[in-house]
Amino acid sequence: MKGIKTVVMTAALLAGTAGFARAGEVEVKVPFPFTVHGKTMPAGEYRLENEGDVILIRGEHGNKTGMFVMGMPAGGHDPAGEKPALTFKRDEKEYRLTGVWESGSEGEEIRR
Repeated sequence: MKGIKTVVMTAALLAGTAGFARAGEVEVKVPFPFTVHGKTMPAGEYRLENEGDVILIRGEHGNKTGMFVMGMPAGGHDPAGEKPALTFKRDEKEYRLTGVWESGSEGEEIRR
């Protein structure tokens, strides 16, 4: 489909702040606004916590945005290798969060 791209944000592309806070958590700095289930999340720092099939997305350092989403185990391998990564789909002018990878083999796909 024209105008749709997949974007992978790795630790290096996230201003050096992507990483584990503890098992099941990823801390990132996303340099652009993005959407999750139709809600726009501003660019900024986030902590993503994975508890089973539920993912908490919480803004950090003055970013008070947050929400819970349902995830499901992602197939395949982390597109960034062994580094934590978020995956996005770009639709025209916006980025939509599609996945959260904690390691090379552990990732969650955001349910639509």
